[in-house]
Parts: sequence; structure tokens; C-alpha cells
Amino acid sequence: MTETYPATRAAAPQGRLPQPRAYLMCPPDHFTVQYSINPWMASGEPVDTARAMLQWQLLRDTYRSLGHSVELIDARPGLPDMVFAANGATVIGGTVLGARFRHPERAAEGPAYLDWFRRRGFTSVHEPRLVNEGEGDIVHAGRVILAGHGFRSDHRVRHDLERLFGLPVVSLRLMDPRFYHLDTALCVLDADTAAYYPAAFDDAGRAALAACFTELVEATDEEPRRELEQSRRVDATRVDGLEVYLMGEAGQTRG
Repeated sequence: MTETYPATRAAAPQGRLPQPRAYLMCPPDHFTVQYSINPWMASGEPVDTARAMLQWQLLRDTYRSLGHSVELIDARPGLPDMVFAANGATVIGGTVLGARFRHPERAAEGPAYLDWFRRRGFTSVHEPRLVNEGEGDIVHAGRVILAGHGFRSDHRVRHDLERLFGLPVVSLRLMDPRFYHLDTALCVLDADTAAYYPAAFDDAGRAALAACFTELVEATDEEPRRELEQSRRVDATRVDGLEVYLMGEAGQTRG
């Protein structure tokens, strides 16, 4: 099961054909808000764990009902953010680059995910040299890799990405602390189309995205988090050569 992209920059398809995918998900068994490492987190805020589990189960069952397969990684006590599985690694074409988190509260997540890949028989598994928060900041967009930096991942990780995956890397600087990960401000729909929140990027980043995609769907200033941060709520790592794939509300509305 390998994602394919058009070889040429044709107009964005109106009837995008679905393809079977495999996802890696982590259940919210230990999900809570124990600390605050971004503007959206309020430490000690109560969490409706039953509701979180029901939402997670609905997402898992929806993937399966659409013909996708779902792999599971066990949640670990003391790692409440492990549920955000897309942060756990970057994997393209069977090659795995582990995550190295900036905040110590999440540090143990990286080794936990690398252990899973090794146990599943992946042979090209690489320890991270620099801080990178997996597909939270690194997005495989078909012909290129998009690498966000500014708040979490080290901008120099682009060199590791180019070396390991053999694809050109486009660095994108994030400017708004509310959008601390690339996946909170950008959702790639296919190799020619992406939804994004322009104010999260600097001028160079906006220009780079315009050069990468035939069509850019802009989120409004009114509710950018609702439109794009949905990818956090439905966060899942795609295990399909293990490209990590995030699905957001913009992607759902455009097929």
C-alpha cells in the first residue's frame, strides 16, 4: 500500500480517488493535561477521558470502515501526549527517522515509537541527531519534504532529511506560537493542493508554499485553529512505507 502522486502538475483533481492506507494510532488510555508546553494547554484542566476514548474509537472505526487498516501502539503511563502519534517519527519509503522532542516532558515518546518500528521489522531505523518532532513538523508532500521550524524542530534537520530520504527539503519558518507545529498550520491534500493558514508563516515560507503547490486553500483569520488544528484531534501516523499522514477538516471537505 503505497501513496502515489501525479507525475505532472495538473490542475487539482475534483474527484480525488481514495486509496487504502494503513495507520498507526495510540489510544488515549493515559491522556490528560499534566503540563503546559503550548498556548492551548492549561495544566490541571480536567479531561473527559471517556469522551476522548469514544472520539478515538470513532476515528479508528471510520478508517477501517473506509477500507484502511489500523495498527496500534500501546500507550505508556506518564506520556499523555503519546496519543498524538504523528509526532512519533518520520517515515518515508520504509526508512524511519526517530523523533527527538524539545520538551523533556515528551522525551520518552521518541524511543517508545522507535521500539515499535524495530519490533515490527523495520530495518532502516535511525536515531535522531537533532531535535525534530516527527510529522508534527515534517510533511512528505510527494515530490518534496516540507520541514517546519521556529518553535520545536531544529532547522538543521533538513540535512538529515535530504540524506536519509533522498528528496529535496523546503524549510518553512513558523512565526506564531499558537501554530508551533507545521501540522497545525498546513494540511497537504495531494501533491498539488494544500490548505494552510498564511499568517503562521513568514514571507519566505508563503512564497515557498506557493512554488510547491498549484492550489493553496487559505484558512481564515477567524478560526484557523478550528480549520487546521483538527489534524491534532484526528492525529494518526500512516504506516504505508510509514509515511506519516495527517487528515484535517480541510482535507475532508475537499475529498
